[in-house]
Amino acid sequence: MEILLAIIGLIVGFVVAWFFLSSKLKDLSNDNSKLLERSSLLEKDKESQAIELRGEREKVVELNNSLSSLKSDYANLQQKLTEQKGEIEQLQEKFTKEFENLANKIFEEKGKAFTETNKTNLSQILDPLKEKIKDFEKKVEESNKENIDRHASLRQQLQMLKDMNQEITKEAKNLTEALKGQTKTQGNWGEFILESILEKSGLVKGREYVVQESLTAESGKRYQPDVIIKLPENKSIIIDSKVSLIGYEKFISSENEKDQQLALRDHNISIRSHIKNLASKNYQNLYQLESLDFVLMFMPIEPAFALAVQQDPEIFNDAFEQNIVIVSPSTLLATLRTIASIWRQENQNKNALEIARQAGSLYDKFVNFYNDLVDVGKKMDSAKDSYENAMKKIHEGRGNLISSVEKIKELGAKASKTLPPAATNRAEE
Repeated sequence: MEILLAIIGLIVGFVVAWFFLSSKLKDLSNDNSKLLERSSLLEKDKESQAIELRGEREKVVELNNSLSSLKSDYANLQQKLTEQKGEIEQLQEKFTKEFENLANKIFEEKGKAFTETNKTNLSQILDPLKEKIKDFEKKVEESNKENIDRHASLRQQLQMLKDMNQEITKEAKNLTEALKGQTKTQGNWGEFILESILEKSGLVKGREYVVQESLTAESGKRYQPDVIIKLPENKSIIIDSKVSLIGYEKFISSENEKDQQLALRDHNISIRSHIKNLASKNYQNLYQLESLDFVLMFMPIEPAFALAVQQDPEIFNDAFEQNIVIVSPSTLLATLRTIASIWRQENQNKNALEIARQAGSLYDKFVNFYNDLVDVGKKMDSAKDSYENAMKKIHEGRGNLISSVEKIKELGAKASKTLPPAATNRAEE
């Protein structure tokens, strides 16, 4: 019984184990199928990768072969480049030498002609320069001589002032006696005397003095000075000649002392009145001209001026304090002569400055010309050196340029011109 139970138990255990193992075997079978499938796929992938690997290896072999070929080609090219570089350097050296030889020959052939031409050109340039220098020296000498002559002339003119003063005084006295009582004629005669003195002064009308020029003050009032004397540096002096001499004429015509005293008083009153009237015009403040601080009041008769000063010694100083300077024919002429001398000196100074300017300009041009000649000489030397070097490259050395180009022509190069025999013979030597 116990054995039976044991057998049944074994059978049951076997059945249970069989079912359990059957399930496991089924699972293992499924897993095995999947593994086989995966193995098949992996095998295919392996074969595919093996094929690709063989292809890549073949490519690597091909690339290695190509690299070897390229290295070989590069080495050949490098060798050829080195050889060509050497040939080029040789050609350059040949060209340099032959070109120097050619240039030297040309320079030798043209040197003499160029030298003669250069001498001719230099002569054409320097000759006018010498003439200008001579003209400059002549102008300087003439200017100095003119200056000396003018100083001598000024001394002579000053010496003549006394005689001229006496003559003018005599004429003025005679005319005064002839014009007694004629006021308008008296004024015209005063202007005539003033114009005569201006003409004898050496000043040029319209350039160094103007007559009856109309001017306008800041107030708008118009003035017409008798004469405006121009000075250097745009300065001016005004001359007025409208003083009345009726009192002096009465003094001349008076037959007794009482009448003379009355006439003399009227004469001085008239002069002072004119001084006051003239000072009130302020000619020196007119904006249209840069005048000096005083005005010349011209009295055309020397005795009339002397008589007024004798009778009223302060009249001259009083006038001067009002910026009025009383002048007679003699003092005015001396003043104008001095101004004319100043103008001559001013013009001489301007001429001297112009001469100095032109001399400086001439010197600068000569320096530039000299420097240009030096540069020409340097360039000539440089051209000669370049010419000699070029001729050497063309003719001298093995495989010189002429020989090389002649060989090219012999090989069949088409050319319409031929080198002269002298060039080819020299190259062969």
